[in-house]
Amino acid sequence: MSNTSILLKIENKVAYITLNRPEVFNSFNREMALRLQSIFDDCETNDKVRAIVLTGNGKAFCAGQDLKEVTDPELNPGFKKILEEHYNPIITKIRTSSKPIIGAVNGVAAGAGANIALACDIVVAHEKVSFIQAFSLIGLVPDSGGTFFLPRLIGFQKAQALAMLGDKVSAEEAERLGMIYKVTTLEEFNSEIDRLALKLANMPTKALGMIKELFNQSMTNTLEDQLALESKLQIEAAQSEDYAEGVASFIEKRQPQFKGK
Repeated sequence: MSNTSILLKIENKVAYITLNRPEVFNSFNREMALRLQSIFDDCETNDKVRAIVLTGNGKAFCAGQDLKEVTDPELNPGFKKILEEHYNPIITKIRTSSKPIIGAVNGVAAGAGANIALACDIVVAHEKVSFIQAFSLIGLVPDSGGTFFLPRLIGFQKAQALAMLGDKVSAEEAERLGMIYKVTTLEEFNSEIDRLALKLANMPTKALGMIKELFNQSMTNTLEDQLALESKLQIEAAQSEDYAEGVASFIEKRQPQFKGK
């Protein structure tokens, strides 16, 4: 498998994962999808990685599926394999990773590319970015968790309209709707991503993973179930080394040195 479709750099406890097919706006083929899954797996088990940034190279974050692959009689893996072996595992790995993942949306995010971005824990885009649920424009339906995350982020009516109409949403509008966490200027984008990533990497990441689990479960839990899960995970968090360090540093009036344990 080629090592060029996705790039990985680990620096200051942050794994920077870059989708790297700029000539096709970082659209996914099978090789790229499987490599991304492999990199997520490696980051999950690497103690030197405490936060992850997912971004794209060039003008786009990701344009979704490479349509040349699905229209090539020899290369086309079929939609069943594409969904069950490519996109569904990618979304699952993003949501079940114990490490915080920043979606650093550097350019247009369309189709599955938009929904991969929205599945990340914290999504930041610069002012030139747009998001589009492009599926209906070619006779398809949203996948990659789009019909799950989008209505929960921005509401049922707006999400369904965007899915049906395929409207382009600017970064500013996405922030206003609550679709993303923050929009920056183009000039400040990279520095803001680095700032957030470093902040997360130096936080008590064991607790951050638990927060992620709580929000995942809140999608389907009853209030009673959620309160029980909060109690369970809070008891676990209170037994962590990071909690002990956090309390000690507060009392001693110094900066904490968290280890993610």
